[in-house]
Parts: sequence; structure tokens; C-alpha cells
Amino acid sequence: MTLERTIERWSGGWRGPALAAFIAFLAGLPGLVAVPPLDRDEARFAQATAQMIESRDYVVIRFQDAPRFKKPVGIHWLQAASVRLLSAPEARAIWAYRVPSLLGAMLAAAACAWGAAGFFDRRTALFAGAMLGASFLLSTEAFIAKTDAALTGTIVLAMAALGRLYAARDDGPPAPRGAVWIFWSALAVSILIKGPVGPMVVGLAMIALALWDRRTGWLAGLKWWWGLVIVLAVVGPWAGAVTVATDGGFWTEAVGGDLAPKLAGGQETHGAPPGYHTLLAPILAFPMTLLLPAAAAAAWKHRAEPGVRFAIAWLVPTWIAFELLPTKLVHYTMPAYGALAWLAARALAEPIGAAARWLGAGLVTVVGLALAGGVFYLLSLYGDAGDAWAATVAAGLLAAAGLAGGYLMIRRAPQSALVGALALGVLGHAVLAAGVAPRLSPLWLSSRLERALDQARLLPRQGVAEAPVAVAGFAEPSLVFALGTATELDGPAEAAQAVVENRPAIVEGREEAAFRAALKARGGTARLVAEVDGINYSKGDPMALRVYVAPQVSVGEAGR
Repeated sequence: MTLERTIERWSGGWRGPALAAFIAFLAGLPGLVAVPPLDRDEARFAQATAQMIESRDYVVIRFQDAPRFKKPVGIHWLQAASVRLLSAPEARAIWAYRVPSLLGAMLAAAACAWGAAGFFDRRTALFAGAMLGASFLLSTEAFIAKTDAALTGTIVLAMAALGRLYAARDDGPPAPRGAVWIFWSALAVSILIKGPVGPMVVGLAMIALALWDRRTGWLAGLKWWWGLVIVLAVVGPWAGAVTVATDGGFWTEAVGGDLAPKLAGGQETHGAPPGYHTLLAPILAFPMTLLLPAAAAAAWKHRAEPGVRFAIAWLVPTWIAFELLPTKLVHYTMPAYGALAWLAARALAEPIGAAARWLGAGLVTVVGLALAGGVFYLLSLYGDAGDAWAATVAAGLLAAAGLAGGYLMIRRAPQSALVGALALGVLGHAVLAAGVAPRLSPLWLSSRLERALDQARLLPRQGVAEAPVAVAGFAEPSLVFALGTATELDGPAEAAQAVVENRPAIVEGREEAAFRAALKARGGTARLVAEVDGINYSKGDPMALRVYVAPQVSVGEAGR
């Protein structure tokens, strides 16, 4: 069976969105199960969710004793449901907290294909969903337990439903039944996950289309009053409850302490000039990279087509808004990648010009080789000779994705180029996430400390040793997630007091002298149980961490 016939067979009806979702599942699953908890955002989100379940307070978000008033509660509810269904908070199994992100990525890919089917042929729609699901950015966010993949899923679904309604105007293909309610429900959930981002993307697209078309009649069919009722029904109960519970403090901090600084300047050293997202797009969209020049050409050439016009109205205003925002993180533009996939897929529907083919081939080759080089660079910094095989496989697959895609593009076989690059890219990403990343031991300090305490029978959840653990000199959220909510992130004096009280203490080398002095002042002594050296990648600092207990505390065999 030829490639064209296979694609045609699998792109019809529900199979296209389902296959796109399955590609996203394959791309994200290896990292979900293999990568240790990440600092800092993922661990903060997961720990806050664990505390929600432990305390049964599903309104106020907290990290240990401190309120965390930055994002709405939606992602925590999704994670809590996942943990309740698949694990338990005391297990601290990070994969269970990541499941909503993987489902969000799958939803984004499926919705991308479904929305594109309202404008383009079914093969084009499948390609759009597959490219989004396999993109390096989305497949990475799919295994990180925070808001962004789930947010992208809801926004792409909202935009897909809006697109189907837009396509139905002027005797176009009829919109599916319930498209209006899908739109409002997805938008409401996006607000519950990350506040104004969803309405911003939708609103900018509506404004752009209204200005471009000079008509707004189709927008009247959105049933605005009922839509607002849906939004209020989804968001209102929690918004009211958190306002009462925090005496308005959530909104003061969320708007004044988180949103406003991002609008005013580069928050937390994440500032960058305009053009940042555009320069990174060839890497983050990989292996869709090979069609980016063709997508730009198709956008200009076919801008009169409703589907292309809608994709441009979705992509360009949102992209510009994030380029102008002083604070920049790589995932900010991810809700617009669905539109980019639509345009790239549209380019496949006709022969691609020589300039776009050569540019795309050059871009995908350079990015594939650069990613392969990045794998070996990580190995040289944080790996050892025993990890070389995994790095070689991952780098080889990523390089092959770029080289094969580039070669086939030059040979005028863009569909084969895309299929080959997608398959090799997904495999390369899988080996990188599951085979290389977990082996970079110096980066995973918290996980290694957790294992050391587990082997020594000192882990609080084992219920053997006194708790909680006191830590001096290393205060990353991943360690709190690993060791439990009560973990003390104080200083050397508190670590010394923990040893005196027969509790374990973790001391970083720079705090060692102060810890010894505080221990002596208390008339105590300590026994070294385990040593963990590595890098705090959040700060770039080398760390030498030591686990201590009082001499009389019985321990198991911990690795040194």
C-alpha cells in the first residue's frame, strides 16, 4: 500500500483526530514515565496539588505554608483527579501529576485536526494535527506537570470550534452540532487553568477577522449570553470561594504580583527582546521546521481562502502580542502553534516552490544536527561513558530526522519528507526523554537524595525514622515534593537541631562549617549516611549534599 493511500485511509472521519492524538501520546509518554521531577515550576505545581489532596482544601493553593497566588486552580484540580484515580499523594509519583499535561497535548493535536477539517481536505487536516502533536515543544510540555500543555489543549479546541463556526458562514460546510458549546466550554476551562491567556488568543483572532472581513455577523451566532453563563458556571464558584477564603488576596497577588510585572518588564530574569519566539520557532516546531518557509508562502498566496485567513488571524496577533510582552518563556506562543500547523499542512496540498523547499530542507537539517549536537553536549557535561549508547541513539535519530526530511524535500517529496521526519523525530525525542535525560545523574539531586534516604530507611513516608527532614543550603521544590510537605528548608542551625532530635538532616557543603558549629553548641554529634554531588541546574551551582543522622539512629544500607 502506497504512502498516499495509507494516509488517505487513516485521515477519514474520526480517524484523523484520533491518529493525531495517538502521535501526541507516543511523543509525550516516554518522558512522562522516565524523567524525574523537574525544578522549579513542575515541582511547585505537583507539591501544591499534593497538599490540596492532603488538606482537602481545593480552593486555596499553597506550597508548604506559603500561599501560591499566581495561577487559577484548574490544573491542580485536573492533577488531583489524576492522582486520586491513578496513584496517591503519599506515593509522590510524578507521572500521575503529568497525565493531565499528556491528555492536554493529545487534545490539542486532535482538536487541531478536527478544526482544520472544516476548511481543508482530510489529509491536510491529519497532517496539521500530526505536526502539532509531534512538535518538539508540545511533546516536551506533554510530560511536565504544569499548566501549559493543558492550556494549549483547551485553547486549540476553542479555536477549532470557532473555526468550524467561521467556516460555516456564507454557505460553507455546516458546523458540527454543539460547536458553539464546545467553544464556550473550552474557553471557560482555559480561564480556570491560566486566566486571561485563552480569552486573549480568541479575542485577538476575532478582532483580526472582523477587521479583515469587515463583517461580524457570524459572531452573533456564538450565543454570547449563554456563553457567559457557561464561563460563570465553570469559573465563578471557585473565583467566589477563593475571594472569600483569601479576603481578596489571591487577586491582589495574581494581578499585582504576577501578571503586572510580566507586562511591565522581564519577570524573574526572563526578559528578552522582540524576535525571541521567532528565532526559537524552528527548534521548537521541529520536525515541522521543514515546512515553515512553505507555510509562510502558502499564507501569503492563499490568504483569501477562509481556512488560511482564519489561521493567520489566529497566529499573527497572538505571536505579536507575545513578542511584545517583556517577559518571555519558550512555551508562551504554544497556543498559536495549531495555526502554524494549519498553514504548514496547507502548503502540502500543492507543489512547493524551489525556494521554500530548499529553505525548509536547510532549516530542518541544521536544526536536526543542532539537536543531535545538543545531546552530546549534555552528555559531555553531565553524563559518563556508560550513557554514550543512549545519547548516540537519540542524537542519531534526531540528526536522521533533519537529514532525511531535508533530502526528501529537495527531491520534491514533501509528504514523504514530513512522514519520515515526524517518525524519526518522535523516536529521537522519546530516546532523549526516556534514555538520555534520566541518566544525567548530576542534574537529579532531589531524586538521588530521595533514593538515598529510602535505602537508609530514613524517608518520612516509610514511617520508620523521625520526621520531618531538615535541609540546609538546598531549597528546591523538587526536594519538598520528594520528601513531603513538612520538609524544613531552613538553615544549618535547624539542621543541627534535627539531628539532635534524631531526625535526618541534609547539609550542603557551603553550610557544613555552620552546621558543625551549631551541632557542637547543642552537644550533639552526627553520622554521615550518604553523599550526593551534582548540579543545581536552576541556579547553575555545583552542590555537595550530605545526609546526616544522630549516631544512635538505625539506618539501612545507603549508597555513598
